[in-house]
Amino acid sequence: MSAHLSYGRVNLNILREAARKELREFLDKCAGSKAIVWDEYLTGPFGLIAQYSLLKEHEVEKMFTLKGGRLPAADVKNIIFFVRPRLELMDIIAENVISEDKMHSPRDFHILFVPRRSMLCEQRLKEQGVLGSFINIDEYILDLIPYDGDLLSMESEGAFRECYLESDQTSLYHTAKGLMTLQALYGTIPQIFGKGECARHVANMMLRMKREFAGSQTQILPVFDSLLLLDRNIDLLTPLATQLTYEDILRGLCSFVYGILDLCYVKLPPEKFAAQKKQGEVGKDLPTEPKKMQLNSAEELYAEIRDKNFNAIGAALSKKAKIISAAFEERHNAKTVGEIKQFVSQLPHMQAARSSLANHTSIAELIKDITTSEAFFDNLTVEQEFMTGVDTDKVNTYIEDCIAQKDPLIKILRLVCMQSVCNNGLKQKILDYYKREILQTYGYEHMLTLNNLEKTGLLKPQTGTRNIYPTIRKTLKLWMEDANEQNPNDISYVYSGYAPLSIRLTQVLARPGWRSIEEVLKMLPGPHFEERQQLPAGLHKKRQQGESRTTLVFFLGGVTYAEIAALRFLSQMEDGGTEYIIATTKLINGTSWIKSLMDRPEAP
Repeated sequence: MSAHLSYGRVNLNILREAARKELREFLDKCAGSKAIVWDEYLTGPFGLIAQYSLLKEHEVEKMFTLKGGRLPAADVKNIIFFVRPRLELMDIIAENVISEDKMHSPRDFHILFVPRRSMLCEQRLKEQGVLGSFINIDEYILDLIPYDGDLLSMESEGAFRECYLESDQTSLYHTAKGLMTLQALYGTIPQIFGKGECARHVANMMLRMKREFAGSQTQILPVFDSLLLLDRNIDLLTPLATQLTYEDILRGLCSFVYGILDLCYVKLPPEKFAAQKKQGEVGKDLPTEPKKMQLNSAEELYAEIRDKNFNAIGAALSKKAKIISAAFEERHNAKTVGEIKQFVSQLPHMQAARSSLANHTSIAELIKDITTSEAFFDNLTVEQEFMTGVDTDKVNTYIEDCIAQKDPLIKILRLVCMQSVCNNGLKQKILDYYKREILQTYGYEHMLTLNNLEKTGLLKPQTGTRNIYPTIRKTLKLWMEDANEQNPNDISYVYSGYAPLSIRLTQVLARPGWRSIEEVLKMLPGPHFEERQQLPAGLHKKRQQGESRTTLVFFLGGVTYAEIAALRFLSQMEDGGTEYIIATTKLINGTSWIKSLMDRPEAP
């Protein structure tokens, strides 16, 4: 299950095992049979740390989702609540416990806060009269969760909102703690680079924590050569744009049709995955259950195609089909017993590959239905016009039409914010017009959302300063005409022409260095800096000739799958010289990101 976490230069299984060890220790504190009551948001992240088999080994017999009212029947000694420190969840837990007490249930109650224990939550339980019912109240510090062999996430859903809207630095503290845990397992990171106010805060907290624990430094040869901390608000454009890699569109499709099951699995329309009937076969009923699919590099074909531009998927699947077909044809060449035996041993893998190909071909057809639609093309055209500076300083007729047709509000907000970002703000007259149209069409309750977008800099009035975006675009080559989507030679393939600003900064840092773009860095919000951390004596890394560097890139406020794809592309470049591991406070897309800033979220 976890082999995909150890395929790269950094074995992320070490982090997973450390998290599993802590979980086992907590479960063993609660002697006897157990039922776990889950905060539903945590089931996805925990599924990556421990499968049911591990929980079963530690006497977990039942699992329920946290809901109001009475708990489902379970003949167990211990009830353990796994929850985030949220006041509204404490009210539900109190309801559960009071219901059990009324039934004179002889059970022991325990609560595990993830990722931190909360005095406010304990106070709420006390007010509800149930705090004394808990035998164990503990915390499970799940800061960085390994999602793939090169990807870590804290899955802190409110991180961007907290940092940039509410000036709450709690998630930054958790980030610093998570990075300290990482250094305890993988060695001190010698160089820290950063851009942005939040990046500066995290670096300062890390350095302070290192001084406080100076005597307990780990004697581990550093795995990472450098850490790059990037604020999300230095690049507000990238998450707003329609993402065009296979993984992006697939996840977007699933969240629209069903909602994402969790970050490693998706549900897909069942009718598209019905087994094809043979000629003359009487009709079978179509499947009614959604198709569940794994979304990480443990699935071989998915790992191959997930980062490709959607326009390159057809050719990639066709090529794979020929390879699989040729492999099956080999059976005709197997003459000796040894050759037949070898073919038979490869058969399960070949059949799994053929099944996977059929699934991804069905998905590609679903995606094609979306990407060949007029609505998709029109939306993409307007986005690319904004990115290239076309008519960003006037009211956009496409946005007007979308509002008139009452298209989803999130789509409207993304487009208006994109126009604002690409124009370094909108003229007051234009901004007021858009606001008026949105409020009159979608309701005045969205006034708070518009204010939130202004506070975070996504939507803002143009001040007297000149538009700096064209300078940034030209200097960093953020727009590449004729981007090669089939055989890419630049990161701009992920958006069919637009190179994510955040990734261009990462690329320039590796070669030739940020000094070459000092003026552009000053135009972007927040300070840029470099810190060096002293390594324990005798632990200096000697790099072999031709050996690439390993850089951890940490996105504060969220990262998109397009940015992840672009970093993977840079890691694979032969002359790149750097392998990237990606970490973030949250995996996001444009819809989830805008939703996090809405005070009354709407369906996408």
